[in-house]
Amino acid sequence: MENRAVGFLIVGIAALIGFIIFSFNTAMIEIVTSSCSHGISCPMWGTITFQTNVSMSIMAFVIVVGVYLILFGKEKKEIETKKPKKITKRSYSKIMSDMNSDEKNIFEKIIEEEGTIFQSELVEKTKFSKAKVSRVLDKLEGKGLVERRRRGMTNVIILKH
Repeated sequence: MENRAVGFLIVGIAALIGFIIFSFNTAMIEIVTSSCSHGISCPMWGTITFQTNVSMSIMAFVIVVGVYLILFGKEKKEIETKKPKKITKRSYSKIMSDMNSDEKNIFEKIIEEEGTIFQSELVEKTKFSKAKVSRVLDKLEGKGLVERRRRGMTNVIILKH
């Protein structure tokens, strides 16, 4: 919901609270007038005044928040989402020219899976040992090309763009 609309809603709720305070205050004055024989020196009058002042202060605060949102609340801008570019070996050809054959092999497998693959899948697809895949991924991670995130008993390898 837009901030201005929320501001108007809050001001409307504050007006409703004001009406309730007025109604309650009127009813309490009638009750105290009919039941208190001391007149204005009756302690119930002080209680009504205190409760009315506190509730009016709360209502004023709510109105200030609502007016602030109406006047200064920033509107959300719709962000147009662009479809991500398809990951291809060609788009990473310059980066891959500086890699050894093992790094290229693993990097190509990550690209073929469109940038996300489980580390255990890399072990299966490359036929490398778990230790070798881990060492190569350490190098690729050190170069800032991939990121490993823990998922259960394995890692998810994510290509950094």
